[in-house]
This record gives sequence, C-alpha cells and structure tokens, in this order.
Amino acid sequence: MKYDFSHSISRRGFFAAAAGAAVSCSLRPARASTEDERRIKVGPGQALLNGAEGPSTAVWTYSGTTPGPTLRLRQGQPVRITVENGLDEDTTVHWHGIRLPNAMDGVPDLTQRPIGPGENFVYEFTPPDAGTFWYHSHADSLVQIGRGLAGPLIVEEREPVAADRDLLWLLQDWRLTSDGQIAGGFGSMMDASMSGRVGNAVTINGAAPADLSVTAGERVRLRLANACLARMVALRFEGHRPVIVAVDGQPCDPHEPEDGRLVLAPAMRIDIMLDMQGGPGSRHAVVDDFYDGLIYTLTTLAYDKAPPLRHHLLDAPRRLPANPLPAPDLAKAERHEIVLQGGMMGGGKLAGVGGMMGMAMPGMNGAAAWAINGMSMTGDGDAGMAPQFTLKRGVTCHLTVRNETAWWHPMHVHGFSLSVLSRNGLPVPHRQWQDTVLLAPKDTIECAFVADNPGDWMLHCHVADHQMAGLMTVFHVT
Repeated sequence: MKYDFSHSISRRGFFAAAAGAAVSCSLRPARASTEDERRIKVGPGQALLNGAEGPSTAVWTYSGTTPGPTLRLRQGQPVRITVENGLDEDTTVHWHGIRLPNAMDGVPDLTQRPIGPGENFVYEFTPPDAGTFWYHSHADSLVQIGRGLAGPLIVEEREPVAADRDLLWLLQDWRLTSDGQIAGGFGSMMDASMSGRVGNAVTINGAAPADLSVTAGERVRLRLANACLARMVALRFEGHRPVIVAVDGQPCDPHEPEDGRLVLAPAMRIDIMLDMQGGPGSRHAVVDDFYDGLIYTLTTLAYDKAPPLRHHLLDAPRRLPANPLPAPDLAKAERHEIVLQGGMMGGGKLAGVGGMMGMAMPGMNGAAAWAINGMSMTGDGDAGMAPQFTLKRGVTCHLTVRNETAWWHPMHVHGFSLSVLSRNGLPVPHRQWQDTVLLAPKDTIECAFVADNPGDWMLHCHVADHQMAGLMTVFHVT
C-alpha cells in the first residue's frame, strides 16, 4: 500500500486530546490450555473505543476483537497457530520478543511469503522464555497496527508466581476523527520525520476509561505493554511503589523505577509487582506525564471498602525465575556499531539516499526520512535487503547504538534479547535484558547477545512511521 505523504496536521493537533483514559482488564489466573493448536482470523470488525455510549469504530481485528485474544502459552511447549487472512490485502504476524526460528518471525518477503487474502499460514514454535510478549502485523504495519492488529501473548512460568492477581494493561492509542472513526493520513510527512503518528485517544485492552477496583493489602502482578504506533508513556502510581520484576519479558533484579516513573516506548513491556497499600475506599491516580504540558490521568486505583486482605506486605519473593538466555562472552565479543541518522531538526542529511535531496523535506512524497549507517531501508521487509553485518553462529556480538537524531527511538531486535550494558558510558544496573531499547536524543547504548539463532533478522525503530521511512536494517547469522 502507498502512503499519503501529502497529508499534514499541526503538532498541537496530533498531540491534542491525550486525556483519553483507559480501562483495566484482569487476566484470569487460570492455567494455560494444554492444547497446542490455536487459530486466529484476521478481518474487519467494530470496537467501542469511544466508550459504551459513544459510536463504535471500524477497526481490523484478530478473531473479532482488538486487541486480539490473549494467547497464554506454556514455556517449553510447542504451539501451532494458524493465521487466516480475511483482509483484502496481505498480512503476516510477528511474535514480538519470542526467540523462535527465523522462518516463523513474520517479516514479509524476508522470512516468509506474505499471507494473501483468503490464505492461511501456520506458525510453529516453542517459546523458550516465560514472560510478557505480544503479537502484531508486520505487513503494511503502520496501517495494520494503527487499525488494531495487535494482541497480548503471555508465556507462563513453569511454577506459579506469588501474587494475588495477574493483570494486563495493553496500551494503544488512536487518532480518531470527530465522529469517532480512525483518521486517514497514515504516513504523513510530519509523522514520518518527527514523532510519528501519536493519537488523540488512549485505551487499555481496547476499552475506554474505567477505574481499576483493588483491595487493600493485595499484591498485583501488573503486565504493562505499549502497543502504540508512536506514543511514549511514563506512568506514575500515586501513593504506591511499583517494583519492576521484568523488562520485555525477561526477569531482572527487582527494583523501583527511577523517580517512580515507568517509561514504556512502543513495543516495550514492563512487569511490576504492586502492593496495594492504600486505605479502603481511597482513590489513587495513575498518571502519564511523558509529554511536557500533556499530563493526564490514565486510570485510577479505586479501593473497595472491604477490610484489608492482609495488614502487612505479602511475605513472598518478588524475583521471577530466570529464563535460559545464553550469557555473552564479552572478552571474545565481535564489535559492531550502528548510527541512527535523519529526521527533522537533524539536518536531514541521509548519505545513502542522496544527501539533502535537493529542496525536499525528509519524508516527503514517500522519500526516506531516516537512515542507519547512512543507508535507508523503507517499508516492512524485503528479500533483497543487504545485511548491515554478518555473525557466525555462536559468537558474542557487542553492539553499540548511537542516536545522532533529535528524536526518541525504541530500537527493536528480532530473534534475540539484548543484555543492556551501558547508557552514555554509565553501567545499566539490575541485569536488564531487552528486545526493545529506548534511545533518547543523542543517547549511546552498548549491549551484547549471543548469535545462536541463524537467519536474517530485522533491527528497526518501533515508531512505525520511522521504520517505514528508513530506520530499519538487517543482520545475518550464518
């Protein structure tokens, strides 16, 4: 599909109305199904993004809902998921954060032939890691994710985790028109070269605002997942002290977030343990304050009036069991560097696409707005994409990522989790592994991974406009 790069709206316009809040949804802590056969149908549908009293919105769905059904899998158990395409265009599904065979990764033309209208594709893999993941379209992804094609995927630990409830908040935002429908203009020049398509309404689990009912004294495992196209969030739980226990599905040293803010860029997930220490009948806001001047209440923790479940913190460890990630050997590591370039306010110089492109603005008329190491790869994937670097199977890769742009970029690597070593020269604490690493303007991060999974693997910004406009590359593991 070609995108309309002529459409343009003001920055105020696309950041406005951020006060669309959200509802919470409990994931029942039932055991995962023993079945290893699942089926998902992709197709058009309707959603109540504007609240129960508002107009319904035409969306694209997985099995009739947006977000799609929660897939609860078992660690180490093989699964077969048949995806049936009921759209009038090609699609694929990417199992975000799962370390799986390259042929199951869902990148059109690079790892599989796209699923055409009326066709099926069977994804088969065995999830090695327990944790919080998600799935989404990787074909025409700016439009398809923007119209609703995303869903949560949870791989359960082999032993139950000590918590009274297991909840999921899958965040999405939507750019809606005055009549409650999804606005057109996907791929505008301003979005492509600046912050991306930030919406004007926020939902949690596909629903509009509602309080989260809680009981004093309970411990909640809350899985936060950002499925937005471009919106960054920074959540504060007023009157509470969330403890981070996993990032991008990978357990870390339990710790409280810096300044009490949980920062999630598109594609990131954070699991927290939240002890409900408010009094019965009290109310506490959950506030998103990422964007200056656009602070809003996402939802509210509303305590019921029941006596506390317990009068002290749950006496159980917060630490999650480790996943079987191969440990990098930094002493023998092969070093590579990628540099993020381009965008507005960054000079616009893209060496691989003709320098300043004459008098054109970056991102105009479908031109690349971004580059990695001077080269731009646009779209969702291509069988002819030359790899940025090649690694022999089993070697440790020490990867440096430098952001020379004026914009934030959540860089996502397919097929691997990265051990994040340092940010701007300072060690990253808490033994964090991530598949999506957020770089602020001018940031430099160092990370490492073992190249134990052969194939051609994508590495791209998960602000969808940035990816589609050039901030994407591939590396090859032999």
